[in-house]
Amino acid sequence: MTVKERFLRYAAIDTGADENSGTHPSSDKQWTLARLLEQELKDLGAQDVRVSEQCVVYASFPANADGQPAVGFIAHMDTSPSVPTGPVRARSVLYEGGDLVIGNGVVMRTKEFPDLEKNIGQELIVTDGTTLLGGDDKAGIAAIMAACEIMKDDPAIKHGRICVAFTPDEEIGEGVDYFDVKGFGADFAYTVDGGPPDTLNYECFNACAAEVTVKGVNVHPGTSKNIMKNAALIATEFAALLPPAETPSHTEKREGFFHMTSISGEEIKATMKYILRDHDRAKFERRKERMLAAAAFLNGRYGEGTVNVAMKDTYFNMRDELDKHPEVVRRALDGIRAIGEEPDVVPIRGGTDGSRLTYMGLPCPNLPTGAHNVHGLMEYVSVPELTKATQLIIEVAKAR
Repeated sequence: MTVKERFLRYAAIDTGADENSGTHPSSDKQWTLARLLEQELKDLGAQDVRVSEQCVVYASFPANADGQPAVGFIAHMDTSPSVPTGPVRARSVLYEGGDLVIGNGVVMRTKEFPDLEKNIGQELIVTDGTTLLGGDDKAGIAAIMAACEIMKDDPAIKHGRICVAFTPDEEIGEGVDYFDVKGFGADFAYTVDGGPPDTLNYECFNACAAEVTVKGVNVHPGTSKNIMKNAALIATEFAALLPPAETPSHTEKREGFFHMTSISGEEIKATMKYILRDHDRAKFERRKERMLAAAAFLNGRYGEGTVNVAMKDTYFNMRDELDKHPEVVRRALDGIRAIGEEPDVVPIRGGTDGSRLTYMGLPCPNLPTGAHNVHGLMEYVSVPELTKATQLIIEVAKAR
């Protein structure tokens, strides 16, 4: 089965995560893909094939060369719930330049997506415009499975033990909550969850989630002077105390931000949710201090307990740990050169399962897949780039 055929097979299965379910996995439909992958791995002759109670798929392939490390490859099965996730009707098109008609009124315009024209002459996989495609991260799954099949069928490709895992719920930050690092058995690993084939990610944001709660006092507006504390208005004061230019729409590359993801409220209570991001750990900590200082200022104005900020760290910049394992990064860089690309090391303006796994003791940079415009209706996967992602996995796995 070609990597394109594999991707189309996996993409057709709706595996949208559900951040409100409270279950693990967050949606039962992820089991469908997990069971399919379980059977396919068995058909490929993989060893130790198992699916955990929380829907993590594990398997391994034996070494055919001595003295080599066990190398892991990981991708996630779920897709983002930010747009409709199914039924996915994927199709391939030969892109000849200009605006690309996806379908159902959705058009990918080169004015808005100038990188599209880098794919002129390539076969692209898109949807009908009603759902996302799921290249994030079914392209990664397809590349891993195709690479394992190629290595199994060609004993001339020498490698150490290869460990494979497919996780649920990465899109809602729960992908490795129940990951068995020891049982996985790899000395180091790579998530396959990136973009163009020349990119390597081993640096990501430090991340924190914050919930700001404002308690108000409500009385009839006709008799409210010096009594009413309008929680909704105080919430807007809090937002105004944060730097207006330090938001996602004003920042790029290694610039951090404060991002309000929701706001709701009335006179008696208001709630805002934020995510804080920064590549630099010291700047990241200062962002948290800025949130607390804004709350303290408003509590001084309106009374102690008016504004409360609850924060929880979600992941940290994996580079701080991966710098201690240069050989893991070097193996990936050498692999990218081996497939004819010049490496482009790009900091992730987000996080991956790999960032958390790195802090769990499993060094884990991120490899490309050929997926573009993920989490939206204009998502596409380049078939030539997906093929290169498969080749890259093989090069990274090869015996040194």
